[in-house]
Amino acid sequence: MDTEIGQQIKRLILENQRLLAENNSLLKKMNRRSVLGFWFRFLWSLALIAIPFLFYFYYIEPRLQSFSSSLETFEQNVPDISGLKQWYQSVGEKAE
Repeated sequence: MDTEIGQQIKRLILENQRLLAENNSLLKKMNRRSVLGFWFRFLWSLALIAIPFLFYFYYIEPRLQSFSSSLETFEQNVPDISGLKQWYQSVGEKAE
């Protein structure tokens, strides 16, 4: 009977070792996925924050600067346009 109990204990110890090894491998996989998931979420968040700024600095800002220079040129030429406005008013008075 002692040998039978000894055999059961040995079998249970071996089963326990197998379960511990399997549990350890599963925990390592979970830890690896957790770390990779953290870095993926971090990089994704960084991209979501950085992409709009990069879009602004490389695409929108140059176009705004060219529009600003065109607007300045237009403002400098406004006195010329005011002469055109006076001519249009004088033509309108003659037509009446």
